[in-house]
Amino acid sequence: MAIQQPASRPDTQPVAVPANPRFSSGPCAKPPTFDLANLASAPLGRSHRAAEGKAKLKAAIERTRDIIGVPADYRIGIVPASDTGAFEMAMWNLLGERPAEMVAWESFGAGWVTDVVKQLKIDAATHTADYGEIVDMGALNYDNDVCFTWNGTTSGVRVTSGDVIPADRAGLTLCDATSAAFAMDLPWDKLDVTTFSWQKVLGGEAAHGMLILSPRAVARLESYTPAWPLPKIFRLTKGGKLIDGIFEGATINTPSMLCVEDYLNALDWAESVGGLKGLIARADANAQAIADFVAAHDWIDHLAIDPATRSNTSVCLKFTDDRIADGAAFAKAIAKRLADENVALDIGAYRDAPPGLRIWCGGTVETSDIKAMLPWLEYAFETEIAAG
Repeated sequence: MAIQQPASRPDTQPVAVPANPRFSSGPCAKPPTFDLANLASAPLGRSHRAAEGKAKLKAAIERTRDIIGVPADYRIGIVPASDTGAFEMAMWNLLGERPAEMVAWESFGAGWVTDVVKQLKIDAATHTADYGEIVDMGALNYDNDVCFTWNGTTSGVRVTSGDVIPADRAGLTLCDATSAAFAMDLPWDKLDVTTFSWQKVLGGEAAHGMLILSPRAVARLESYTPAWPLPKIFRLTKGGKLIDGIFEGATINTPSMLCVEDYLNALDWAESVGGLKGLIARADANAQAIADFVAAHDWIDHLAIDPATRSNTSVCLKFTDDRIADGAAFAKAIAKRLADENVALDIGAYRDAPPGLRIWCGGTVETSDIKAMLPWLEYAFETEIAAG
């Protein structure tokens, strides 16, 4: 619930402030029930290969499967280097067997294009769209391998469904779903590789990634050897067979058992709010509160042009008032003012995105905090406009 500001605040300022001003798009806000005391049972100073450590890692895998509905025959692994490490691992292991279709409508997708075209030098067709727009997913050649982000964290644009992905595709689909997992209903039958990190929708700690492989992806791994050498930290097979231990809790490198404990606590909280359906409902409510605000104010708008593609987690906004001479400076001033007032932290647009704001609306954020922050956004806007 929103709390009250001290009575010394000027009358022109809003009174209520968010109980939690953390609206960063990564690392994201912790679950509302977070308490360091809840991590007391973490097996610190113990080997992650010991029975207790392996059991906790295995629990993190299987509880993830249960909550987001990953099919029983898909493999889930905990890998190093967050979502970036997981997606890089997938590309370096799986791509090159056939041409690729690289899809980008924001900065992280553009990064995967660079890796495939310039680093791996794979025969690839590149499909891009400007910030706020999206590539026509139905126009891709799914006989090739397709790499794409489900939700554009830096653009606020997401894929609406997997309906256009053919069930009889010859290629693999590799999906970076880091700001979608636990907030959107992913069509697992259309996704061969899916990656995300703990630090996004569930507000877990950084540095650990999740790699989910369909049976088709496993078959590719066991039948195809890339032309390039693979660093040890990337290797998913040995002797032409999948390294099963990675997907049973035996990680490639040493994981932080404190982070694992934190993730398990986040999963506890996710179950307490209704699992995936509850998390989606919470994110939808947060995004709707911002959409209602935008609809009522003509000086601000969503960066995503089509309402159907607007993200319910990373909501990106742009200022549209003609009186704003320098959009980048204005947006920066708004973000700074809200941070200085401790009502909204880390909401500036991503450095590669158009000037504006980026407000995280994932399930760990309370709708009451979004609603308490928005009058401050209006106050900051009016104050900056008045200041010229």
